[in-house]
Amino acid sequence: MPTLRYLTLALLLAMSSIFSTTAQANEATWRALQEGGLVILMRHSLAPGIGDPPGFERGSCETQRNLSAAGRAQAQAAGRAFRARDIPIAAVYSSSWCRALDTAELMALGPVEPTPWLDSFFRGRGDQTSITQTAQEQIAAWQGSGNLLLVTHQVNITALVGSGAGSGEMIVVRPAGDEMQVVGRLSVSGQ
Repeated sequence: MPTLRYLTLALLLAMSSIFSTTAQANEATWRALQEGGLVILMRHSLAPGIGDPPGFERGSCETQRNLSAAGRAQAQAAGRAFRARDIPIAAVYSSSWCRALDTAELMALGPVEPTPWLDSFFRGRGDQTSITQTAQEQIAAWQGSGNLLLVTHQVNITALVGSGAGSGEMIVVRPAGDEMQVVGRLSVSGQ
């Protein structure tokens, strides 16, 4: 049995190290955001399901997949985390899908501007090439003193940075000419 105890202890120490490293990476990302000039690519908060139901209409929330209560709490918690750390947000843009708009509005970080270059192109809902190219151009052009918050969808984020994001997760990037340097990832729980 001593071997099992040592194995359990080693596993606990390894997990503690992983959590500590993640916390340090999160703090470094928060510090970078305090300086401004970055772009935050955020996937909308938790909206259970995949895609949208039959009969989807962009301007009609009742026909869409929407935020759950946990998703609403997650968005509010993200906004509180930004305010608690004094993160400067210069502009907030969102997909026109209700779950993205609701996420951005519930964060309460400033006026939200819906824009088609953040709309989902999942299952052929939009022109992936055009949407991604316009988003890349908007990100590359960002030079604000604060940060730019973009609330969008998993497929859009994957097209932009090559990896997806969980519900409510944020990938922070630094515009660098025609490229983006990933600064870090952030996730805020609504619990």
